[in-house]
Amino acid sequence: MSRFPRESMEDSSMEDPSISLRPAICYRPINPSDLERLEQIHRDIFPIRYESEFFQSVVSGCDIVSWGAVDRSRPDGHRDELIGFVTAKIVLARESEIADLIRYDSTKGEETLVYILTLGVVETYRNLRIASSLINEVIKYASGIPTCRGVYLHVIAHNNPAIRLYTRMSFRCVRRLHGFYLISGQHFDAYLFARFINGARSPCSPLEIVMLVVNYMRSGLKSVASKLKKKEEGKGLKWIKCKDTRCLLPTQQTKRNLVSERASSSPYECV
Repeated sequence: MSRFPRESMEDSSMEDPSISLRPAICYRPINPSDLERLEQIHRDIFPIRYESEFFQSVVSGCDIVSWGAVDRSRPDGHRDELIGFVTAKIVLARESEIADLIRYDSTKGEETLVYILTLGVVETYRNLRIASSLINEVIKYASGIPTCRGVYLHVIAHNNPAIRLYTRMSFRCVRRLHGFYLISGQHFDAYLFARFINGARSPCSPLEIVMLVVNYMRSGLKSVASKLKKKEEGKGLKWIKCKDTRCLLPTQQTKRNLVSERASSSPYECV
């Protein structure tokens, strides 16, 4: 699988006719008449160049499914012009990058996933929930395939708006891929996001396991601190909270007594 950005980009220098104060956004499949416009938007949005075969596959529907967004309120000649798009393809789950995260159900036959290839919205139409609507089209499509277990995609690690979008739409960040993208001779990390559907459930991802361990350790430290507080309060000590270290510190009046007892009664070194 080639390594290039396949997520919605938030910056574009593309010029577009003024939009209506009340745009009438509609969604439809991408067709052969969209070829030139589709190529233009990709050039303006993404930092790499896609091969002509990719665009031919999109507009012909050959191995790639797609949806386009148009604004019916625009003047004649622009009413059916693409202002956004999403492209995706069906892949075998066992051959995907998240095969190890899926609990297979042998009764469902050969299981599949839908992989989002590219997603973008021209600059003047951003913040109108078009990108989320396009993603929902993919999710609806994938949900209608009985063997499909989820939708997944890559996003470059510094594209924070796209990351927030996928998180809001219940995608889970399951991996960080170091040096995944190579753009202008420079490597960039990527996150792999997945949303499981049709009753599919996955084991905890490595990132989620780390978070569980961290939360467990925090809970343990809080429990120890609580017991320590109760023990020292029984000796007449007064305590204050330390916001930075999340441990309990004695007040100045009682610190002298604690120093002599610390070695035998406390695992912490408070300062």
